[in-house]
Amino acid sequence: MLFSDRSNFWIIQERRILRFSPGPISGTQRTISGINAEYGGVMAKSITLKTGQLMPLLGLGTWKSKPGEVAAAVKTALELGYRNIDCAYVYGNEKEIGAALKEVFDSGKVKREEVFITSKLWNTFHNKELVRKNIESSLSNLGLKYLDLYLIHWPHAFKPGTENFPKKEDGSIDYSDVHFLETWPAMEELVKEGLTKAIGLSNFNSKQIEQVLNIAKVQPSVLQVECHPYLNQKKLVDFAASKGIVVTAYSPLGSADRPWAKPEDPSLLDDPKIAPIAKKHNKSNAQVILRWLVQRGIVAIPKSVNPERLKANIDIFDFELDESEMDVIYTFNKPWRACPLDRDREHPLYPFKEEF
Repeated sequence: MLFSDRSNFWIIQERRILRFSPGPISGTQRTISGINAEYGGVMAKSITLKTGQLMPLLGLGTWKSKPGEVAAAVKTALELGYRNIDCAYVYGNEKEIGAALKEVFDSGKVKREEVFITSKLWNTFHNKELVRKNIESSLSNLGLKYLDLYLIHWPHAFKPGTENFPKKEDGSIDYSDVHFLETWPAMEELVKEGLTKAIGLSNFNSKQIEQVLNIAKVQPSVLQVECHPYLNQKKLVDFAASKGIVVTAYSPLGSADRPWAKPEDPSLLDDPKIAPIAKKHNKSNAQVILRWLVQRGIVAIPKSVNPERLKANIDIFDFELDESEMDVIYTFNKPWRACPLDRDREHPLYPFKEEF
């Protein structure tokens, strides 16, 4: 990826930043592989989607943020300078997030158009006639007229109905046979109707993405997947970049508070190999991990409701990891998933059987 300031181009490669002075240029943005970004300090704070939208490289994740906590987290985040909020219908907290957004927007401290807001189509709404209904539910709960980005949350569908996780009599998930290729044209209609500015995918593998690209009239702009040093997703990130798709990393710090965590699971934040790098830069392990992601041109959306952690998570744009430090963190790859979705492993559209 290529960034520019007034006198230099900055090429962001998978493992390093290169700078050179090519002489006069027009404008402050350039493109490589369909992705461009805006330079903003030691490194860009935003990346430009193929739609032309600027998407902040550091955002607030809201998965697992409980009612009674998430509103305060959103307000604090916006006060601290966050301008990227990641939501989803299935998280069950969009109404409270919407109340927080309204309070901040009504105060005049932040304008709606200054905040990049994402939500996601849930599995029970993959039928083409239900797609609009789901985004309208999210828009109503969030108190918004439009989203900046709307993603298909998972490639596989559940049986439509009132339950988010419909079950058969034996307790297993009741799946629908709707294919995501039937869903995508309905997603495109949302863009045409102005309900979202961009659309994309979440938890899709490279083959599934290719299938969507082959039929898309409106191209996916973003791919959201789990990504962190224990699952660096290098091949998938490279593939996405070759298609002009920006990657967002969920669970970028390893999601230590996931409900299904086991005592024997690795703890990314406690990895002793990160400590020397963090000490050198006078940063925390979490800040180094987030820096490693955004320095790759990946959007990171750590979840927190703790004001001090919220402040620390966004304080990653005043230092730079050198090539050797980037390389060391690449060696952490296991690969290990915090969110393997074992429940759906036998579904034909289960995305994690492919290498990437």
